[in-house]
Amino acid sequence: MTIKATALSLAILAGLTGPALAHTKAVQCGAVLDKPGSAPRGAATILVSHDGKVLEVREGFQTVDGAEIVDLKNKFCLPGLIDSHVHLTSELSPTGRLDAVTNSDADWAMKATKFAKRTLMAGFTSVQDVGARGEDAIFAVRDAVARGDIAGPRIRAAGQIISASGGHGDPRHGYAEAIANALHRDSICNGADDCRRAVRENVRKGADVIKITATGGVLSNTAAGTEQQFFDDELESIVQAAHFMGRRVTAHAHGKGGIEAALRAGIDSIEHGTYLDKETIKLFKKYNATLVPTVLAGATVVEMANDPKGFLPPPSRAKALKVGPQMLEMLRNAHEGGVNVAFGTDSGVSHHGDNAREFPLMVEAGFTPMEAITSATQIAATHLQMGDKIGSLETGKYADIIAVGSSPLDDINELLDVDFVMKGGKVYKNKD
Repeated sequence: MTIKATALSLAILAGLTGPALAHTKAVQCGAVLDKPGSAPRGAATILVSHDGKVLEVREGFQTVDGAEIVDLKNKFCLPGLIDSHVHLTSELSPTGRLDAVTNSDADWAMKATKFAKRTLMAGFTSVQDVGARGEDAIFAVRDAVARGDIAGPRIRAAGQIISASGGHGDPRHGYAEAIANALHRDSICNGADDCRRAVRENVRKGADVIKITATGGVLSNTAAGTEQQFFDDELESIVQAAHFMGRRVTAHAHGKGGIEAALRAGIDSIEHGTYLDKETIKLFKKYNATLVPTVLAGATVVEMANDPKGFLPPPSRAKALKVGPQMLEMLRNAHEGGVNVAFGTDSGVSHHGDNAREFPLMVEAGFTPMEAITSATQIAATHLQMGDKIGSLETGKYADIIAVGSSPLDDINELLDVDFVMKGGKVYKNKD
């Protein structure tokens, strides 16, 4: 710990008296990966303030007078995990198309409440929701979590996805016209000026980040392919309007041409990135953009497409069998090419709570366990513009702590079964 950080933690401890001191915690861990990317510590104690922040990480099993002991002496502790790509209001199911025209915003919010808790219990203490069912449901759930009304990860939300008419983010595919009209969204836009309007509307409604569909996608019920769907001037207007209003832009993008057009337009990050190649990787690095790979989604849609009793409509099944198998090799190439990768799963396609299944896929693609964990902590925290608050266990950051039975640096599959979850100093799960 630096002299500055030590002085800060001592000053904070010195200021704790009476009731405040009684609400501090001393989390005693058998080992701690407090700063992913650096070597873990052995036995250590994480001191947590009454307001849920890390005070200090000390060597050995220690406490301060009046602090509550949290005994994880037989556990490996690390920062809460971060998933940069989820859809908390829904999960793929045979009733999905019917749900779209029967569920209210309240129904979607209730689903998100269930899925948010499931995500938290899996060790993911912060997420970025990049497209939600219902108009306001995800914002209500985000705010309820922030107030402490419900259990869930810290949420950054995009709200409605910005899409061209007939594009991947347009929910109207395959419905009768009367129903399609009812499903129209303000986030559907055509032309540069209209796309600026859509961005501003999303910001007005509460979006923390702008999500667009730069290319076609697998699960939209249309045979429109997976290449570029916005014109270059539309992409540029979206990025400009978002940046003017202090929002970053992330783009769903599979096809090489669409990925590269989005990067040239100034997009901050790419979701999926399936058909990137060496030239695309150069653009990622030139524009300092981040890739959120979602390999788990690719594996999931292939499983669904190969299920003879599956419910994917024919256009989606065909695209799943073409796109899904490409994603592991895509991530291997991106990793070898030095692309900045933030962990993301597309949960909602896969089951919520299974988010950690992305980790062994990353390792299969060539990541070391440390690199995979760093992508879900330090790198994801920066990607979510929260690097000063989450992603490591350092003085002044939120006490988001998870624990597993043994080191995930030796076996990444340890993260598939998290034993302990603390978010902001509050214990939500403790198997022991």
